[in-house]
Amino acid sequence: MDASGLLHDWRKHDGLDCQARGETDKGMEGGGCAMMDIHALAEKAFQRDLSDPSALNDAFDVLRLLEESDKEKAHRMNKEVRRLSALYAKEQNSFKMFELNKRSLLFDAPYDFDAAIRYAEWDREPKKKFYMPRRKQLLPVVQAMQRLSDRKIRILGVMAPPGVGKTTIELMFMVMEGLKNPDLSILMGSHSNSFLRGAYEEVGRMLDPKGEYLWKDIFPTVQVCKTNAQDMRIDLGKRKRFETFEFSSIGSGNAGKVRASNLLVADDLVPDIESAMSKERMDKLWQQYYTDLMQRMIGDCVQLLVQTPWTLHDPIDRLELTHTNDPLAEFIHLPALDENDESNFDYPYGLGFTTAFYHNQRDVMDDASWRALYMTQPIEREGQLYNEDELRRYFELPDGKPDAILFVCDTKDKGTDYCVMPICYQYGNDFYCEDVVCDNSNPEVVEARLVSKLVQHKAQMGQFESNSAGGKVAEKVQKEVKEAGGIAKITTKYTTSNKETRIIVNSPFIKDRVLFKDNSVIKKDKEYRRMLNFLCGYTMVGKNRNDDVPDAWSLFAEYVQQLEGNKVEVFKRPF
Repeated sequence: MDASGLLHDWRKHDGLDCQARGETDKGMEGGGCAMMDIHALAEKAFQRDLSDPSALNDAFDVLRLLEESDKEKAHRMNKEVRRLSALYAKEQNSFKMFELNKRSLLFDAPYDFDAAIRYAEWDREPKKKFYMPRRKQLLPVVQAMQRLSDRKIRILGVMAPPGVGKTTIELMFMVMEGLKNPDLSILMGSHSNSFLRGAYEEVGRMLDPKGEYLWKDIFPTVQVCKTNAQDMRIDLGKRKRFETFEFSSIGSGNAGKVRASNLLVADDLVPDIESAMSKERMDKLWQQYYTDLMQRMIGDCVQLLVQTPWTLHDPIDRLELTHTNDPLAEFIHLPALDENDESNFDYPYGLGFTTAFYHNQRDVMDDASWRALYMTQPIEREGQLYNEDELRRYFELPDGKPDAILFVCDTKDKGTDYCVMPICYQYGNDFYCEDVVCDNSNPEVVEARLVSKLVQHKAQMGQFESNSAGGKVAEKVQKEVKEAGGIAKITTKYTTSNKETRIIVNSPFIKDRVLFKDNSVIKKDKEYRRMLNFLCGYTMVGKNRNDDVPDAWSLFAEYVQQLEGNKVEVFKRPF
């Protein structure tokens, strides 16, 4: 039964018509009763056994009627139709459910980027599809692009290793936005014309009505009206001065020739590592980005930057540092390896990159290049305070009992700050960092972990920084450690010295007297690895995204030197 028949049947048998309820159209401007009926009908449709293909089809047809009066609700409820039809198509091996899933995707596709690219690739062979084999990993990017399209954010930066599909998903987003708003212009910039030529051709291939993609089903009234291969431009709908898609290399001097009224896209503006290592070149590139691309933005235009990060001075990193606390700016980091040291991009069908591949890359590359290109953690090499290669390492603790088990804690302040507490075993003049808390979770979770670690290691004494809420945290942790049977004695210290100065001045002590676990030992210890990454990522030039770890180690150095300067000599009582 179609939706109209279902509506008539339920009005007749379920008392939904106005007369049966004793209601009138009073106060409802034309068709008010029908509107109420559709809403009620939609709710009732989802109370049926939706594992039945007919019932789920009826529910979907009702949503199509509901869209006229409540578009948001119709598409929100359709997500359940999409989920159930996909589930039952597989469980029941049902062709009806399979077809319903396709119809349901098409219903959402004009407004939902995820649904659009799934539908656009519907007819492609599973192995040849781009999105579905990569959807699990790229869905956060797709959802962020949706927020950019909806103008919930104004700037989106996506950083990921080479070859994982970031450019292709970006081009799909451009196609979607161009088809939605053909009268507005999208400008894409990059470091070279050869790269842009490939992007231009790929967009044209996606828009081909005779090609593999089904964009014509989603936007049937929008067609390509003009192409210009020489200037790399594609116009949709009616012809206009500034085409729907424009491609221009940075530094090409296209002022007055291109505009971005819908979307400004920047993809891999840095051409190579040689350019990245030159601060002068990066400064020039930033000026070019501002004058050649950002100055072309007009109206309600938003920015999308997609890049493999090289240095803290490249455009995407400068933007991220500039917009750290901007709620309208979002920056996504997709590192090569996850928290378990396994590949984030080992896609089905042999696509992507295995864990072994990334481990091999890490073994043959210098640490700074590895972290920049593959882990999206660019650092300033020239100003790097701690180089991973110069840190002292160990595999196992020395034999025998330690002379002391010490700790310091730099408590979490607010926002993205980390609570950092290294726990070190002292043997002679050396301090072995055996464990660490490096956590930016909510305070209750972090404080419970501090207690657990101190009790676990039978830590003896240490110091909490008492700035902000540190004093109260120390008091609470001390009480709970005692209740849990721990022996740790906590003191507090209010710091007034300049943080940057303190970090730099105390770095020689850390390099000379602290030993860190070898990388082979901490492969699965995500927290320890996070701590080392923050430590070696600290730079003395430019801005730092996070300085909590080097600050905690500076506190440790000062605490130990304080203890050593106040040694107590044990002597026999004379009486």
